[in-house]
Amino acid sequence: MNIYYFSEKINFRLKQKRKISTWLQRVIQQEGYTLEQLSFIFCTDHYLHAKNIAYLGHDTLTDVITFPYATKPTTIWGDIYISIERVSENAQAYNRKMVEELYTVMVHGLLHLLAYNDHKPEEKLIMREKEYFYLNQLKGIINI
Repeated sequence: MNIYYFSEKINFRLKQKRKISTWLQRVIQQEGYTLEQLSFIFCTDHYLHAKNIAYLGHDTLTDVITFPYATKPTTIWGDIYISIERVSENAQAYNRKMVEELYTVMVHGLLHLLAYNDHKPEEKLIMREKEYFYLNQLKGIINI
């Protein structure tokens, strides 16, 4: 499987990588896409903030930034950067388990690579519905 996990400037290891990768691959297939390569880079707020400024011109903290590289339609090739600090704070704010928030952010980033946007209210609603749908599929694979 061409899904990779890295950490930058933070001591973090994703547990159950094989099961998570299988789930992500199923999401990609269900959306009618083919996986070329997907990398998740877990990092700090500071690291992701610098990326947000440098590449997107946004001087704000965020939990996820997605960089698509695919050159063919319906193909997934990209990097998804996730701030573990932001995910942890959001989990507390939303009264959720850290892993549940993390998996939600992971599939959120993947949905962006799958051509979903969340700029308009109706787009946000579609993305939230997709996140919950796919998160429920993951709950059938692992204990969250």
